[in-house]
Amino acid sequence: MEGKKHFLLLSLPIQSHINPTLQLAKILTRSGANVTYATAGIGRLNALPTIDGLSYATFSDGNEHNATLPANDYMAMLRRVGPQSLTKLVHDLSTKGTPVTFIVYTVLLPWVAEVARDMHLPSAFLFIQCAIAFAIFHRFFNSQDGLHSGVHEINPNVSVKLPGLPLFTCKEIPDFLFPHNQFYSPMAPAFQEHIQTLEKEPNPCVLVNTFNALEGDIIKSFPNMKLMAIGPLLPSAFSDGNDLNDKSFGGTLFQNPNNYLTWLDSKPDRSVIYASFGSLMQLKETQKEEVLHGLRICNRPFLWVIRDINEEVAKSMKLDNGITDELGFIVPWCSQVEVLCHRSIGCFVTHCGWNSTVESIIGGVPMVGCPQFSEQKTNIKMVEQVWGNGIRVKENDEGVFGREEIRRCLDIVMGEGEKGNEIRRNAMKWKCLAVEAVKEEGSSHMNVKQFMEM
Repeated sequence: MEGKKHFLLLSLPIQSHINPTLQLAKILTRSGANVTYATAGIGRLNALPTIDGLSYATFSDGNEHNATLPANDYMAMLRRVGPQSLTKLVHDLSTKGTPVTFIVYTVLLPWVAEVARDMHLPSAFLFIQCAIAFAIFHRFFNSQDGLHSGVHEINPNVSVKLPGLPLFTCKEIPDFLFPHNQFYSPMAPAFQEHIQTLEKEPNPCVLVNTFNALEGDIIKSFPNMKLMAIGPLLPSAFSDGNDLNDKSFGGTLFQNPNNYLTWLDSKPDRSVIYASFGSLMQLKETQKEEVLHGLRICNRPFLWVIRDINEEVAKSMKLDNGITDELGFIVPWCSQVEVLCHRSIGCFVTHCGWNSTVESIIGGVPMVGCPQFSEQKTNIKMVEQVWGNGIRVKENDEGVFGREEIRRCLDIVMGEGEKGNEIRRNAMKWKCLAVEAVKEEGSSHMNVKQFMEM
């Protein structure tokens, strides 16, 4: 390992955190570095990539038995045991003759920067959401003129104005920033610590899973902080094209059935509606029923991922609602980026998490957004009002996305009207710009190269 940098990349054991971090690990390894990817309970991950120079390790989050804990309890335990466990991991790697030279950490792990500083190691924050979300968090929590002092409550009607963008109202800002939200207590302090930890760094570095053409104005609006757009962090076969065998992130927490690919192969180009709401969110039964009927009355073939569903329940759902195997396919999990890059996919019904958004962009697929929490409402505002590659489903008075509203949006993005054609053109425009960014000499490619030379 002599002469090579050794990057230690850390994330929480959450699929939306694992995917971009592991993809960055692959990119750095293929670029000539040695990399160790670590998360809590690494043994639970399936299909970890095998690449020379890429190794794996674990750190303790205090939850070795994988118990289901309230977010507050988990974050407190992680903060208590994580630093000591990480310090031991770095010492162990050094003892084995593979000393760490740089640490990269993702969201909700702000204490990693403190450990790195104590061990005289440089570090960078891998921000796995959009640059706009980072700018909002910075606006809330910076120590100079932040909206949130940590002492008084935030005005629930607060709005945020960012350079060159429309106003973000309180309904378009990540909702865990407000005290009434159930995740405020564990999440807001963690993001506040992230921002204030970066302020302590002599040369703060933030790697963002985005690309300059998409969010360049925001990236450039931090003159005292090195923000580097290095995305989209997606498998090589669908992005830079350097490794056509790299079709999935690897490191999945769920088993992946492959039978849906044969079904997709049987469908015409851009004819299938793909619906998925991520690995964390579980739809309420009322919402699940509205989505099902919205897909059915659209009368277009659909592939729907419902986490933890079994084959018998899926079969019963379809049978009870008159949905044939030809019309609908329901699975518990899939390789989402592979699906979104399949020729048959015509649109994506989603919660608008950032991973889903960048995967939709790389597939050139219009989005039909049903945002629920976190930064999802921020993302869909950009998708609909700024980037123009999707449309938002409006909630009814009960906070449910109704079947007729879902159908209305699907008819727009799948139809031949002027609005649908414009959305599809924009989706393809952003796809081309995203691929251009990650290819050799592209902006994200050059930013990764610059980062490796730091």
